[in-house]
Amino acid sequence: MKILRLDKELPLPKYETQGSAGMDLYAAENGWVTPGEILIMPTGIAIALKPGYEAQIRPRSGLAAKKGISVLNTPGTVDSDYRGEIKI
Repeated sequence: MKILRLDKELPLPKYETQGSAGMDLYAAENGWVTPGEILIMPTGIAIALKPGYEAQIRPRSGLAAKKGISVLNTPGTVDSDYRGEIKI
């Protein structure tokens, strides 16, 4: 997978622990999510996947359980031909 950094200030996605199944993404904007609000957050990256593959965006279990923060269409799918900024 190729990653294009659109925001040079943000760290690249990474595995937080040796046993992590997925990488953590970072928000390109600061802000607050109020109860019941739907927010689209840019991540500052675009990716290029090989044909036939997809990336999935899933909520962090801790944020979902403790704060009620989730991804609206979980899991979110990033198709192999999408080249725009990843937004959650």
